[in-house]
Amino acid sequence: MSGQYDPEVLKKLQRCELEILNDFTKVCEENNLSYFGFAGTGIGALRHGGFIPWDDDIDLAIPRDQYEKAVEIFERDYSDKYTIVSAAKYNDFPVMNTHIIINDSQFITTEDKYGSYPKGIFLDIFPLDYTPTDEKLRKKHLRSTWFLSKILIMKHIPFPHLPFGGLKAKLAHCVTAAIWLFLNVFFISHKFLYKLCIKECTKYNHTDTGLYAYCCGQQLDGSIFDKKKTFPLRKEKFEDTVMYFPNNLEEILTAFYGDYMQLPPPEKQKNHCPDVLVFPNEFNG
Repeated sequence: MSGQYDPEVLKKLQRCELEILNDFTKVCEENNLSYFGFAGTGIGALRHGGFIPWDDDIDLAIPRDQYEKAVEIFERDYSDKYTIVSAAKYNDFPVMNTHIIINDSQFITTEDKYGSYPKGIFLDIFPLDYTPTDEKLRKKHLRSTWFLSKILIMKHIPFPHLPFGGLKAKLAHCVTAAIWLFLNVFFISHKFLYKLCIKECTKYNHTDTGLYAYCCGQQLDGSIFDKKKTFPLRKEKFEDTVMYFPNNLEEILTAFYGDYMQLPPPEKQKNHCPDVLVFPNEFNG
């Protein structure tokens, strides 16, 4: 399938994602691990009490050391139900965030066709790393990790999704395709690029700087969370459950989106509607 969701299909997809969320938050709460929702998930909680009506994913952030423990528990106790998909585990997974996917499901976008990694209905997990308080060092850190993460994407995807269109997108895709060709003609490996990127991401994790960041998103200067403002976390209603969010959620959302309580125009109400969507127990091989 492609284009827009049938409303009932979208609701069913959201219910599957809530099931993953409930299992993930159970693991975190049983093991004293600190996760929180952010980005569109935060907007959904405050503006809609759950999903943004057209949204089809849940975004969670978790500090790197606690992320590693959560992944370890999931792989030990939930392997019959879920698969962890990350660039560390799969040599063609192109991004630095992690998917917890439901086994026996499919969620395949146009970009996914380039990889052989498992593709299913997923929860998005974003590991957080420390970043410097010094502004110059922080910008250097965040921009170098951003750059390396985009090179990793271009290793696998010659025409990645861009947040703009028109002539600008066509010119950008000429560049991305040229980089893809260079990386593959000269056999620059996924493992090499991943190690460069993870080394840079975790460069400051030896000390508590007081600032967490997700370094590899769309924002050039990263998604930054001040620990003194983020913690203690607070709970907000999300559909038929509750989940944790930063204590200063409104401040974070305003900085990123402006008036986040205002609905965007229809042309900006976008999601990740896949080309192929198969729910668990409907998979025929």
